[in-house]
Amino acid sequence: MKHQLFKYTVSTALLAAFAAPVLAQTDPAQWPNKPIKWVVPFPPGGAMDAIARTLGEVAGRKLGQPFVIENKAGAGGNIGSDFVAKQPADGYTLMITSIGMATNGALYSKLSYDPIKDFEPVSLLAVVPNVLVTHASQKNIQSVKDVIEQAKKSPNKLTYASAGNGTSIHLAGANFTALTGVQMLHVPYRGSGPAVTDLLGGQVDFMFDSITSARPHIQAGKLRALAVTTKQRSASLPDVPTVAEAGVPGYEVSPWFATFMPAGTPAAVVEKLSLALNESMRDPEVKKRLDAIGAEPMGTTPQVLRTHLKQETERWTQLIKTAGISAD
Repeated sequence: MKHQLFKYTVSTALLAAFAAPVLAQTDPAQWPNKPIKWVVPFPPGGAMDAIARTLGEVAGRKLGQPFVIENKAGAGGNIGSDFVAKQPADGYTLMITSIGMATNGALYSKLSYDPIKDFEPVSLLAVVPNVLVTHASQKNIQSVKDVIEQAKKSPNKLTYASAGNGTSIHLAGANFTALTGVQMLHVPYRGSGPAVTDLLGGQVDFMFDSITSARPHIQAGKLRALAVTTKQRSASLPDVPTVAEAGVPGYEVSPWFATFMPAGTPAAVVEKLSLALNESMRDPEVKKRLDAIGAEPMGTTPQVLRTHLKQETERWTQLIKTAGISAD
């Protein structure tokens, strides 16, 4: 009797073990057949959140299932990224992330996930340029060359604010000082909002702010835009030169946003989602809503994003280590 019970128990366990993977499989032809969770690893209200909600609304209509936005903020995006890395690879969880996907491995002494191995790239979504701004009252600073001249005359006297250590705003400044050889004092804040407040109040001299938050102050005449950090000029500020054009050859910082799924998600599902997002980015209403926050739509294949992430990781890891930057 004991032998029969043991045999039954083992058989049941084996059946469950073989059945589990089958139940977890996703048929790409039937995907999606239920709502898709889109994780945003930062609080609501920012550019990342706006991009996810805008694209999710249109892509959801194309795929026939809604995207449910879930904000899981904290630790520079690491909490949300860790959550997604550990979700089933069934095609029903994805996340939007930023340049932090390429920098966090070097900024933090320990990560609970691997940015390269734990995710399937889906598509680059958009670039939101940073813009070098100063207070409009600074009459002696009219260009990037003026910034460089002033910094060389008085090393570490000029200050530049950022949204925090290791943010794209900070890295834009670190890249600037590395390429120009000037010394300026970095002043980190807890977010872009308080940094801009102090810039408007004259407590700091400069900031490589996101065009999303800087543009209203530029248009109001409170801040002076000196240059954008991207390779090409921004459609949002077409009269503002790039940093490279303004006197720093080779300079480029393009804060990008992209979407990833857990590693192991079927390739056909990844491709289907990538196509839906790319189609959505060509939608006139999507373009209009992205332009309102200064975002320039991209849209790529999964392989292009995979290559881009690898290149960005190598580039920023080198700068972060050379500059001794840490987010711990």
